[in-house]
Amino acid sequence: MVPETSILVVDDNPEIREIIRILLEAEGFFVAEAANGDSAACMAAEHPFDLFILDIMMPGPNGYQTCRRLRELTNAPILFLSARTTDNDKTLGFSCGGDDYLAKPFSHSELVGRARALIRRYQVYQGKTPQKQDASAGQNQNICIRHLAIHTDSRTVFSDGTPVELTDTEYELLTLLASHRKQIFSAQHLYESVWNEPYYYGASNTVMVHIRNLRKKIEKDPQNPALIQTVWGKGYRFV
Repeated sequence: MVPETSILVVDDNPEIREIIRILLEAEGFFVAEAANGDSAACMAAEHPFDLFILDIMMPGPNGYQTCRRLRELTNAPILFLSARTTDNDKTLGFSCGGDDYLAKPFSHSELVGRARALIRRYQVYQGKTPQKQDASAGQNQNICIRHLAIHTDSRTVFSDGTPVELTDTEYELLTLLASHRKQIFSAQHLYESVWNEPYYYGASNTVMVHIRNLRKKIEKDPQNPALIQTVWGKGYRFV
């Protein structure tokens, strides 16, 4: 059995896997290793990992392909750890279902910080059952706007009655924006609120890509969004 807080490191370089494993085990995590995407998918099908740390350039299924396969099996967060650091690389990683992206060579403290933040957010919300409410608390605060319905008790989203599959990060972005209609959120505010990390250079691009992916899933016309609008120079708002 895999312990409660467990991480799967997927990289074809055994030295890098060992470095990451030693680093994260020192922080109290259980760390398993996979040398390729096929092994990662098999292990993910058998064990409930809390985080996947995924390289991109691997023989066989690459990191992007592996990410898509993992997304069919689990909603656990996926952190890309790669020497490929162009905006196109990051955009593709997020589009495949990744939650975060860290460049090689990486800071040990930053890797641990990113891992902790992703795991904390996932463990708080995965499989969370609705809490009983006091009689004075009223009904669950579901959000219904136009064709979109957000059921906050079950963390499910529907568009015209059809379920919408969102990652945890996309769901957090959506509920934050939709719960504060008309309010403009800067990229920094969104990043620090949803990712629960200090804002850094490049984080605005991370937010932008996740907003783009979210629009593809909830907007009737993602090229002309009617729900999540960009306020140029200021940020984003849900109308």
